[in-house]
Amino acid sequence: MIERYTRPEMGRVWSPENKYRKWLDVEVYACEAWAELGVVPREAVEEIRAKARVDVRRILEIEAEIHHDVVAFTTSVSEQVGEAARYVHYGLTSNDVVDTAQSALLKEAAELLIAGAGRLAAALKEQARRHKDTVQMGRTHGVHAEPITFGLKMALWYAEMQRNIDRLRRARDVIAVGKLSGSVGTYANVEPFVEEYVCRRMGLSPAPVSNQVLQRDRHAEFMAHLAVVAGSLEKFATEIRGLQKTEAREVEEPFRARQKGSSSMPHKRNPEKCERVCGLARLIRGYALSAFENQALWHERDISHSSVERVILPDATIVLDYMLAMMAGIIEDLHVYPENMRANLELTGGLIFSQRVLLALVAKGMSREDAYRVVQTAAMEAWGAAGPGAVRATTGAAGGAAGPAGHGRTKTFRELIAADPEVRRLLTPEELAGCFDISRHLKYVDTIFDRLGI
Repeated sequence: MIERYTRPEMGRVWSPENKYRKWLDVEVYACEAWAELGVVPREAVEEIRAKARVDVRRILEIEAEIHHDVVAFTTSVSEQVGEAARYVHYGLTSNDVVDTAQSALLKEAAELLIAGAGRLAAALKEQARRHKDTVQMGRTHGVHAEPITFGLKMALWYAEMQRNIDRLRRARDVIAVGKLSGSVGTYANVEPFVEEYVCRRMGLSPAPVSNQVLQRDRHAEFMAHLAVVAGSLEKFATEIRGLQKTEAREVEEPFRARQKGSSSMPHKRNPEKCERVCGLARLIRGYALSAFENQALWHERDISHSSVERVILPDATIVLDYMLAMMAGIIEDLHVYPENMRANLELTGGLIFSQRVLLALVAKGMSREDAYRVVQTAAMEAWGAAGPGAVRATTGAAGGAAGPAGHGRTKTFRELIAADPEVRRLLTPEELAGCFDISRHLKYVDTIFDRLGI
């Protein structure tokens, strides 16, 4: 399933061919650097560059016999190059090659993730513009709070994705380092110039200090940034799932003409893509934890991190690439139902304007404590009149309501608050009506959009 949404470019980053190609680049550039220092004959470098090729089948064949991947690689190269092969891997240790090449691979992967995040951000920006004035119920604790617009929700997510793009850039930069400092980081058998030369050619910076490996705080930070991005996607997906519930049905992830939602219930239109995103976010958080546990190695290096990274680094970047593409597709073709948003907004008969009434009473001289008591008394009566779990049809935020069967006619919050003697003494009918004007809640939406440059 992941292959369907993952771009071929990300798969190619982690292909054996690309990995060994990066290893070969490190080896050839190291030979070039040695030639600059007069240690390796230039004609030997030319011969190595001309003859050395990546032969995955042969490398794996040798590794199956000797159980060392880097030696298998250098042996395969030596078979192709001949006499000049004695200069391959000159003065280097395995992780001079492996860690430097791996950083180049992670940098490539990060560039693709940045592009994927950019696509999602663009989709969110477009939905924000489209629905800037589409009024929706804002909810806190899952309960109706005060009105917002759906465009404002999309703008909030857009701003978060802008931060996530910055995080991915930081992830790319923190990992874009290499090391060719020898077996314990002392340059005993390799010149610092070789490290500087190779890193420059690989598009990396040399680590200021290392031991046998690059320090794994870099990889932990890389993975932490990926986990935060995945958490944002989970947040978006969770919200869509909540708004897709039958009782609300304000938005819905794309559902294609021939798509099936259930093996037993033909009516089902489930948010299965969003659920998939939520599940995969857990996976990436687990990978991040493994990266944190890779930081503590014995002395100048042990191998406990290596087996972990062979799984978590390719998998995390591939999975996040998949999640970004999946979420971008969902947002680009999101089904939005403004009429349901409006109906849900009117569901409680004006309760959502309670704060405006509270503030109006305070502005007229009533103490906040007394104003809260008056408004809450009416609000609780309006809630109670509807009955436990009842859903009341109304004629509008300011209109009357018919209770559920058996309950008879019930009064809305607006009717109850308008009948309160203390309210009638302080507020004119026109002033009270102004408290139920939804435009008051939306007057700064344009200001927020201007701040975001949308």
